[in-house]
Amino acid sequence: MRGIEQHLNDFTARGIRPVAISVDPPEVSRNHCQKQGFTFTFLSDAQGEVIRQYDLLHPQGPGEPVIARPAEFLLDSSGTVRWVNLTENYWVRATPQQMLQAINSIP
Repeated sequence: MRGIEQHLNDFTARGIRPVAISVDPPEVSRNHCQKQGFTFTFLSDAQGEVIRQYDLLHPQGPGEPVIARPAEFLLDSSGTVRWVNLTENYWVRATPQQMLQAINSIP
């Protein structure tokens, strides 16, 4: 997330609007953004509807809270997924450079 914020101008210059989606309630995300200095959009998916739609539900035990697998998606203006990065490791994410390279490779 920090890398996206640091390269926000590079994304917006390419017409890309970064959006983060979290299972956290809006007030938790808002506080997190203020604390971390994030200025891009954070959305709440507290019921996990989007997480399930994109098959990102992290396997949890019965009664455990819904969480998402770490993922980055690039959607075009029609909502078509043009690039995706999925990982099982919360700490391993696509770098802004990898995302920008993916953006640049789309015709």
